[in-house]
Amino acid sequence: MEGTHPVNKKLAAALSGGAVLVLALTGCTSSAADSKNDALNTWAKQVCDAVQPQAKKIEAANTAIQKETSDNSAPAQVQKTDAQAFQDMADAYKAIGLAVKTAGAPEVDNGKKKQQDAVKELNGLAASYTSLNEQVDKLDTKDQAKFADGLKDIATRLDKLSRTGNDALKNLEEGDVGRAMAQQPSCKSASAPATPSGSASSPAASG
Repeated sequence: MEGTHPVNKKLAAALSGGAVLVLALTGCTSSAADSKNDALNTWAKQVCDAVQPQAKKIEAANTAIQKETSDNSAPAQVQKTDAQAFQDMADAYKAIGLAVKTAGAPEVDNGKKKQQDAVKELNGLAASYTSLNEQVDKLDTKDQAKFADGLKDIATRLDKLSRTGNDALKNLEEGDVGRAMAQQPSCKSASAPATPSGSASSPAASG
């Protein structure tokens, strides 16, 4: 009964690369002087407050897939967990895209273009995870070998997805925008590494 076990491990490894994407938006650290631009700070607060619960949702989805690698779960259970995780991630990226769109363009050079590019990138990620969800759903759980092959294909796609980068997000949060976001408590907490004991009240638990 080992067929899907190592494959789902690969999937989890690829997924942890993808989870870095959202942290690009929330993982700013402010070593430079704090932003004094009120309009930019307001924009950053709106985006960070909206991103925080979505970052937790992505983290919870990632954890769910990781957990399936430590249990020798049946293919049907792996399928159910992975499909739900991908759907949660798709929803989260879509919500972050909407948050960035709703906030409007930040008041910086090329702010509108940077905002539009980031929204497009986030929506693209959402679509990719929706597609992965559909792919997992179609796998044959009755045939272990076929199921393992299907998971391998998904892990490859996921790995590719995590390597496509997040240039538009990085672009959006450079310079003054990054400094303004780094000041927001919700961005700081969204990017804090998860500790096994510190997940008592995750909003993602209410799925």
